[in-house]
Amino acid sequence: MHTTVGIIGGGPAGLLLARLLHNAGIDSVVLERKDRTYVEQRQRAGILEQATVDVLRSAGAGARLDAEGIPHEGIELRFDGRAHRVDFPELTGGRRVWVYAQTEVVKDLIALQLTDGGPLLFEAEVHAVEGADTDRPLIRYTHEGREQTLTCDYVVGCDGFHGVARDAVPDGVRTTYERTYPYSWLGILADAPPVYEELIYAHSERGFALASMRSPSVSRLYLQVPNGTDPADWSDERIWDELDARFALTANPGWRLKRGPVTSKAVLPMRSHVTEPMRHGRLFLAGDAAHIVPPTGAKGLNLAATDVIVLARALARLKETGSTDLLDAYSDTCLRRVWRAEHFSYFMTTTLHADPGQSPFETRLQLSQLDRVATSRHAAAELAENYTGLPLDAGLRSS
Repeated sequence: MHTTVGIIGGGPAGLLLARLLHNAGIDSVVLERKDRTYVEQRQRAGILEQATVDVLRSAGAGARLDAEGIPHEGIELRFDGRAHRVDFPELTGGRRVWVYAQTEVVKDLIALQLTDGGPLLFEAEVHAVEGADTDRPLIRYTHEGREQTLTCDYVVGCDGFHGVARDAVPDGVRTTYERTYPYSWLGILADAPPVYEELIYAHSERGFALASMRSPSVSRLYLQVPNGTDPADWSDERIWDELDARFALTANPGWRLKRGPVTSKAVLPMRSHVTEPMRHGRLFLAGDAAHIVPPTGAKGLNLAATDVIVLARALARLKETGSTDLLDAYSDTCLRRVWRAEHFSYFMTTTLHADPGQSPFETRLQLSQLDRVATSRHAAAELAENYTGLPLDAGLRSS
């Protein structure tokens, strides 16, 4: 079998790329190693930037998002016993974010792909990418018990950090930059209505906490915990009590979260990672295959979406004009945006979390930075512009 673009990975990046290519009249095949049920239930990000929402709408995947997604026009910062709201539209000229879980984005894109897109093969285990530096790269995979090959004009790896695509870039070609943080998140889903209409980010001496949501009746909440924490060591009551303690307000000591049954618990490690370059020959890396950010800045899914938007534009330019200029610029174009998002995620993470070895001096510096956001329009605007996502064309001028 041959296709123009072979896409490894049926997560949001691979599926969005397939949709954008389909709309541009470019054929592709998506190979996903897990089954459909697993992919549609895989819990990941839940915040969509303005640009991501705009692209999903234009790609034909916005109907359910518009009906069920929850637009947010700000976040609340809690620190030193007080609260401060950051107003996104007022600080960014109208941009906002949406709460719409990655699982729902994936369901929407799968439905579109199966209805009128190219082949989407579930339980297709990719073993190798060969000939990336030739004009006819090849993907070896197993599907329905048979070893098969897919020849392509281009291969795109959307298969994550541990995927085959990243390993197909030779060690002597790629450079890895990474940081591992000395804490993790204990994340829960609870059948409890959100206590606030927007996300709450809390700094406390006890550690970071985040109150988010999946719907008007389901809360998504996180606690900073030591690396290696076993979720079983945290009872539901202990989790709720600790969340209340970290969100405490001096002016409203009776403030409490709305409690309900905890339906899932998981510990999420925190790390930053970038692989350069994001291209080797005719192999392109996108999403987690090329970069990982700690979730504090809500950038992971949105960065992946931007990668494939850039790549789809480049492939459309090639089809329309024969020019490879945008393809040749792909890695540099994406990495400018990646490093900006990495820096913002690092800023949010290190400002809001308590490092295990942190001194009182360093805690006071964190509080000073948070107070700066609360009292300076310029500092608040910098946070708001990065959180809502830079306009899609920022850093993509060549397109």
